[in-house]
Amino acid sequence: MQTVTDFPHAIEAVENIFIPLRDGHRVAARVWRPVDADEHPVPAVLEYIPYRKRDSTRSRDAVNHPYIAGHGYACVRVDLRGSGDSDGVMTDEYRPQEHEDAEDVIDWLSRQSWCDGAVGMMGISWGGFNALQLAARQPPALRAVISASATEDLYVDNMHYMGGCLLADNMSEATVMFAFNSLPPDPAIVGARWRDLWRERLEGSGLWLDTWLRHQRRDDYWKPASVREDYSAITVPVMAVGGWADGYTNAIFRLMEHLDVPRKGLIGPWGHRYPHLGVPGPAIGFLQQVVRWWDHWLKGQDTGVEEEPMILAWMQDSVPPSAAYEHRPGRWIGEPSWPSDNLTERTLVASEHGLRDPADPALPDRAVELRSPLSVGMFAGKWASYSAVPDLPYDQREEDGGALVFESEPLEEPLEIFGLPTFTARVSADRPVAQLAVRLSDVGTTGEATRVTYGVLNLTHRDGSEDPQPLEPGERYDVSVQLNGTAHSFPTGHRLRVSVSTSYWPLVWPAPEQATVTVLTGRSSFLTLPVRAPRPEDGDLPDLGAPEGAPDLEVTPLATGEHSWKVTRDLATDVSTLEIVNDQGTFRIEETGTAIHRDTREWYSFRWNDVNSVRGETRTVRRYERDDWRTEVHTRTVLTSDPESFFITAQLDAYELLEERGNPRVWSQSWDRTIPRDLV
Repeated sequence: MQTVTDFPHAIEAVENIFIPLRDGHRVAARVWRPVDADEHPVPAVLEYIPYRKRDSTRSRDAVNHPYIAGHGYACVRVDLRGSGDSDGVMTDEYRPQEHEDAEDVIDWLSRQSWCDGAVGMMGISWGGFNALQLAARQPPALRAVISASATEDLYVDNMHYMGGCLLADNMSEATVMFAFNSLPPDPAIVGARWRDLWRERLEGSGLWLDTWLRHQRRDDYWKPASVREDYSAITVPVMAVGGWADGYTNAIFRLMEHLDVPRKGLIGPWGHRYPHLGVPGPAIGFLQQVVRWWDHWLKGQDTGVEEEPMILAWMQDSVPPSAAYEHRPGRWIGEPSWPSDNLTERTLVASEHGLRDPADPALPDRAVELRSPLSVGMFAGKWASYSAVPDLPYDQREEDGGALVFESEPLEEPLEIFGLPTFTARVSADRPVAQLAVRLSDVGTTGEATRVTYGVLNLTHRDGSEDPQPLEPGERYDVSVQLNGTAHSFPTGHRLRVSVSTSYWPLVWPAPEQATVTVLTGRSSFLTLPVRAPRPEDGDLPDLGAPEGAPDLEVTPLATGEHSWKVTRDLATDVSTLEIVNDQGTFRIEETGTAIHRDTREWYSFRWNDVNSVRGETRTVRRYERDDWRTEVHTRTVLTSDPESFFITAQLDAYELLEERGNPRVWSQSWDRTIPRDLV
């Protein structure tokens, strides 16, 4: 990434200001703004997240916000109530309190002497979520938003559930927040009351995994903050950004289809990162695009963004399978609207002879029984790749031995798809709860199989997730499994492969009992592909530029970390385990003198094919120290189940590491919860 130090506007940074809220509490903010903003007010750009502006996001903030501010904006990074250096306690995500506080912040920003009254909101992940949610609440000063790696439906495409199946990432995300919510504010900002604020958080934040597991269907817990309930509530321009290696990209297609405001979709090959920091590459000049967006919608300058395609996407070339890529070859494509008139549907029938053209006369119906081993899914990768460890799917031949496989003949010409494929099947099961996982792979001439996309469906959610219904054993149902959106080019000579399994652990939690699903192959089961032919217009798309940013934050490594993704099988006990290590080591932020240690570890295991043996465990360690301020927090969470219930055990221990005080543990709490399964 190119480092930029010369900007149109000289800027100043304010380490901390407190913004008052309507109930008397305050949230902490860090501000970058032009030095002459009091004389020449500028629009404000808000990023509003719980990930600690003082330290945890300081490195990313250093690259992003001075760059945007240097182009004539006041960038404001706010810690949510109960996080970082803000007052209060945070007890859940995207609740009304969070939104009311954001409205107060936006109003306060619009009334500052250095703000011209216009506010934009941007963020990735949590910040992308609440940017959309605040747009739907229509605070008067909010004029446009940029939402990256987020969704407008908290149940359908989020880290909690997918196709009505429980994601292991539900536990992983709960672990992230368990760790963050347990951290103290910085005494250099909040003063002597830091211990009181810390204790409030330790005592009051709670166990979020418990909450999320009590809402296993799309009920009124998920709906209020889901923009999908009323797209018309959004009346300001929206840029929606994502990556094919992320888990949130489907929402971009829905937003482009259903919003009735100026909008733009941008999809690259990236994981869960901003595109100028995107991995797999190529990274792009995203911050330049951000400035163009704000210049147009906050300053009223004609930057041409309204004349550009509604969706720009990276058409990925075929590559051999790998758990990590530095770069995905391909090219940019553009569509002026969505749904696009440039797409055609192609159907391939899943028959006993493989994937075949529906015009083929030899497509007999045949009932095939399927009961996959629990090992299918151990090489599936993560639901949302963070690119911190090798967390992408590996060669699918490792998985296909336990799946029902349908494969096409070698392609006689290239085939490109763009959008959301679906797999439709006529099925029955011998249990009231069962699930299907469907994978589409690109099989090379040497037999290697690269997963292109996938989808999962809890068959009790076959007619939707608001009112799931148990299966009647033996009864046949027509079901449709939506696969995640993708853009992929299959070369001549390659084959398409559809793999169907009844489990996909640990990406999704198994059904309560191991079920046998009978699939009626032939014309009753088929793959529908969104086919896109290359267009001359693709050669005349906007230049997204090379990645740029402000200078990196100065940090000093103090201890090296460790990143790994290991699958082991103990043949003596029949226990298989996926172990994920994300130890970021220890480093010191030179601006503040704060040393930080972060270590997260996850284990997902099972014994043979016993669905009651599946187990998830996470552990985190977070340490912050500077001079006589030394704190450390440990969390541990374990999730297991039987056919009737989920079981959570969790532990939180917080320490103040002062030798003169004997390194006392200042807080210890444990949880033991039993939660009934609701057709999951």
